[in-house]
Amino acid sequence: MIYNRKSLVLLTVILLLILPLMGCSSDEEVVSGDLFSMEWSEIESASEGTQVNFYMWGGDERINNWIDTFAASNLKKDYGIELNRVPMGPNDYLNQLLGEKQVGLEEGSIDLLWINGENFQVAKESGLLFGPFVDIVPNYEAYMDTESLEIITDFGYPTEGYELPYGKAQFTFTYDQARTEDPPYTFDELIQWIKDNPGKFTYPDPVSNFTGSVFVRHIIYEMTGGYEAYHQIEDEEEIREMIRPAMELLRDLKPYLWREGQTYPATTAQLNNMFVDGELMATMAYSSILTSGEIASGNFPETARTFVLENGTIANTHFLAIPFNSPNKAGALVAANFLAGFEAQVSKFDPQIWGDMPIFSYEKLSDEEKAIVDSIDTGIATLSQETLDSHSVPEMPARFVPIIEEEWDRIVNR
Repeated sequence: MIYNRKSLVLLTVILLLILPLMGCSSDEEVVSGDLFSMEWSEIESASEGTQVNFYMWGGDERINNWIDTFAASNLKKDYGIELNRVPMGPNDYLNQLLGEKQVGLEEGSIDLLWINGENFQVAKESGLLFGPFVDIVPNYEAYMDTESLEIITDFGYPTEGYELPYGKAQFTFTYDQARTEDPPYTFDELIQWIKDNPGKFTYPDPVSNFTGSVFVRHIIYEMTGGYEAYHQIEDEEEIREMIRPAMELLRDLKPYLWREGQTYPATTAQLNNMFVDGELMATMAYSSILTSGEIASGNFPETARTFVLENGTIANTHFLAIPFNSPNKAGALVAANFLAGFEAQVSKFDPQIWGDMPIFSYEKLSDEEKAIVDSIDTGIATLSQETLDSHSVPEMPARFVPIIEEEWDRIVNR
């Protein structure tokens, strides 16, 4: 989830060194063939009494708590699996897997990954993933729209069965009704709002923070007519030219930002704290429900509300993947199936617990399951699903994200 251009450059260099040593690509790789011929009940039996090491971004305590309590306790109770959460960002675990690939380590230490975007593309093209595996997992066919672009692509890149959907997110802004009566709705209104309130708005550093990175991509969409054009371009230099007006706007906005844009918050948590303290008039999140959860937890004021822009905000899916050298692929499959199942998805949908949007298709739910979903209170600050859906726009291709971050660092952050 966290992007870092320097780390990805390092990954690319390592990849160029090890590609000649690889006997096949991830698409050609034959791994754990026995699993593909086993019945699901046999896979569950093989996973019993094992430990699954789940490597994931660890920057949100509510998410960590859900994994350590709900997910871990249910996997232990129902399957005898010990779920071991390892807080590690994708740059670090991809470097680890690349090193293990280089030395031919057949059994590593990672069983399951939380991954998406450019990190998935790097992992798949480097032969770091096991699969395709989603057709083995019962909850994939049982609950998901297996033809949806949100599921079969990741930042425009084909998943081809190497990722299992885990949750969905949509970017929203958060403001305080007690301080702002009418938040901006159009892009021009947002820019004017920032200028009319100097020092009261900023965004996280997009090179190191995925929320800051997606905010910058919104500016790019607004300045260049939307997302469609980015799915038709291959040339890197053309992309740099296309996004330049957006970078120049962000550069020109610096005098109106917090600390005049001389520094940017390193984390979303820091941004949230400044919003709560009144230092900023807005915060932001790659989540449509998080604000309601923060209100319920007492972290945000009762008057906090969310808004999206007229032309839409970016939405995407996050996924689970299994490394090529997972020592416990059976356990990883069972854990992934549980995390993608109805019980887990409904639990983390609750804004007081996590507020992560579920990935199941509503049409595939039973009447009883639909009633459960319909009864969930998504919170006072959460926009209606109709509003979110009608203002949802897709991510741009993953390969452009590091270019955008590089250009921001060069033009805006100089």
